[in-house]
Amino acid sequence: MAFFDFFTDVADYTRRMFEHQALTKPGAGEDHTVEELVHRTHRTVEAIHPRRMQLRVAEVARTSPTSSCLRFERTDGAFPPFRAGQYINLYCRIGDVHTARPYSISSPPGQPNLEITVREVADGFVAPFLLQEIGVGDELSSSGPLGHFYPEPLIDGEDLVFLAGGSGITPFMSILRQQQELGWPLKITLIYGSRTADDVIYGDELRALAEGTDRFRCAVVLSEPTEGHEGPTGLLDAARIRDEVGPIEGKTYYLCGPPVMLEYCQAELDGLGIPPQRIRQELSGPPADITTAEGWPTGLDPEQAFHATVNGTRIPIQAGEPLICSMERHGIVVPSQCRSGECSACRTRLLKGDVFRAPGHGRREIDDQFGYIHACDSYPLSDLELTVG
Repeated sequence: MAFFDFFTDVADYTRRMFEHQALTKPGAGEDHTVEELVHRTHRTVEAIHPRRMQLRVAEVARTSPTSSCLRFERTDGAFPPFRAGQYINLYCRIGDVHTARPYSISSPPGQPNLEITVREVADGFVAPFLLQEIGVGDELSSSGPLGHFYPEPLIDGEDLVFLAGGSGITPFMSILRQQQELGWPLKITLIYGSRTADDVIYGDELRALAEGTDRFRCAVVLSEPTEGHEGPTGLLDAARIRDEVGPIEGKTYYLCGPPVMLEYCQAELDGLGIPPQRIRQELSGPPADITTAEGWPTGLDPEQAFHATVNGTRIPIQAGEPLICSMERHGIVVPSQCRSGECSACRTRLLKGDVFRAPGHGRREIDDQFGYIHACDSYPLSDLELTVG
């Protein structure tokens, strides 16, 4: 008997003995084969961590003059458990373009509907589609819940500071709503920056939450206040953080908002001496203007045209546009989740050419060694040759 055949027979014997033992136990009328047990395991894992969910819009409601929440029901099963603060990746077909965007879940876990909040974006692509074209009864698909932007009391402690800017309030709403349901086991201070008073998302609900407990305090800071405004104004700087938080030691700071706000607040917290392990920052997507990023080549026009050959297909690309957007616009579907350079779902092999990679985004050293880039945070500096999938 060949050496390999011997171990094949041993493995098969072990498998058959396992089946025999299962079939001779009480309830042996059920299917206990290895194949069925593996299938059951896969079904259980898929129910808890679904790769795709089929959604139908159950309700659309305004949350501010520039934003609306979409409440979804799931049509292919129940919503899985998730951690307050996570997000879903929402898949859309807009014309001939298949694309996706991550949206934080603003509803708490355990609800029959799942809620996201969409804000208008200047020169946006997906946000205008969701706000203007999608209504009650329309169907979309999404990933299961993703991300790691949620409180871990054993690590973070029970005294938290949330720094939010604009639509960065959305993951905090999920956390705050869950805290209300649980009786506020955490003590939370929210400092929420907004341009104007009428653009504060969930303003009325935030005030009601703060009035209902002494475990939650909310300060809305306006950068463009109207005449006569008596509340806090300016930016979320170190002085404002000190004023609203009091003693800064022993707290964990969560940041969510546009990239420029995250960069600014990170520097202010650094100046206050907050240790890095006490700062948690949500993913923020690519910069609105990549030419302002540190290291952008001097004099390179963001409209500079190049070409990319992707799996043998030649498409036009531009220096100032993330590769993933260029590929999607020309019919090349790229797997994605966070679109912020962290999850690695959009890993693409760079065979020829050079790219600029947005600073601050996470990449694995092994990717650099073997020529992989993240299509969501890479910008062409020359003609390229790529492979996807």
